[in-house]
Amino acid sequence: MAVQFEVEGEQIVVNDLISVQALDKGFFGTAYQGRKTKLELMPEEALYLMDVRNAVCLKNGKAISFNQLARHYLKRKKFLARYYGYKDWRDRGIIARSVVEAQGSYGRSPVVKYPSKEIEYSKVKAKALFFADDLMAVIDEEEEGLRLYESHWFGQYGTYKAKKNGRYLKLDAYETLFLMKHSGMKANVGEKALVAACRKRRKDFLALYEVYEDWRLRAFVLKTGFKFGTHFRLYFPGASPALANEEWMHSKHVIHVFPRESKMLISEWARAIRVAHGVKKTFILAIPGVKKEHAAEVDFLLYHRKKGGLIENPKEDAPKYAMLALSEEEEIGGEELAQAIEQSKKQGLDLMLAICDRETSVTYYRVKRIELPKSKYEYYEIEWRQP
Repeated sequence: MAVQFEVEGEQIVVNDLISVQALDKGFFGTAYQGRKTKLELMPEEALYLMDVRNAVCLKNGKAISFNQLARHYLKRKKFLARYYGYKDWRDRGIIARSVVEAQGSYGRSPVVKYPSKEIEYSKVKAKALFFADDLMAVIDEEEEGLRLYESHWFGQYGTYKAKKNGRYLKLDAYETLFLMKHSGMKANVGEKALVAACRKRRKDFLALYEVYEDWRLRAFVLKTGFKFGTHFRLYFPGASPALANEEWMHSKHVIHVFPRESKMLISEWARAIRVAHGVKKTFILAIPGVKKEHAAEVDFLLYHRKKGGLIENPKEDAPKYAMLALSEEEEIGGEELAQAIEQSKKQGLDLMLAICDRETSVTYYRVKRIELPKSKYEYYEIEWRQP
């Protein structure tokens, strides 16, 4: 006998006792108004049961179709992305539940600690020439240029991967401004003029610079991430081209800056993560900007697998992830993502981004918080994940 449930006002209710028992055993639904003999289903659960389990939905005593039920939720934001995220998780044999069931903090959100240290940079004795149209500067005093390059890996001395092929140091705009602010470097323009020129070219310059400065003051090295589709590539403290000998030193991390006030198409954002994963680099998301207090919602609580392959379940275990479902064609804002991450952090869960593409295939990205001591900004490792 097929599972059966009914639409009663705004709720989807399971009244049939056999259906109640079958669904409760499979961890579908919650007790309806505290009564164990009746269940209330989320819309996603009801549609999944109709789609995959041949369940029957009744309204006013008559069976209705999938679309007739789904029509009630047309105005809900990203409803199909939510549904296919839920369906994909369930299709894998693991359990997704309503976020309403969340209770306090589960303590299952690990923090990744990075080995930072505070550093002060010595005064730069040379004067730089800044080219506003190129957003680059040149130091033509060879000894000072080589010192900055080999001691702290500022700029590019000579030619990329061949410092002996050339004698001068080239600095990008972030390095130039940093050395002016923190090492007293002089240039043919002042700090304000340099920032104005940079912001004329790209409006998010200051957001990117804030992230650059934050890591540099903790002895990390940041270089362009252009080849990897991101803003910066990152080297841990102690990295220097002088230590590379004949073999070039390769970064293992890239940083993408996503200011709270900006928005990005999901497909573009996901592509950058996949590129980083493809070249075996850890993708770090930086979210600069002032925190704002807004109500934020994730979509589902996710249970996973225990060691040995057993399935976690709501009666015996705590959820492992919080899901935020998104679609390939939508834009996400830095503030929206930051709030979802904050909500999952309060729940003590890692955030799992579930991105539904145009073929309804779902790709997952796990978000892990980075601890960078004394930083006022937020950083997260994002990794492609196969559940």
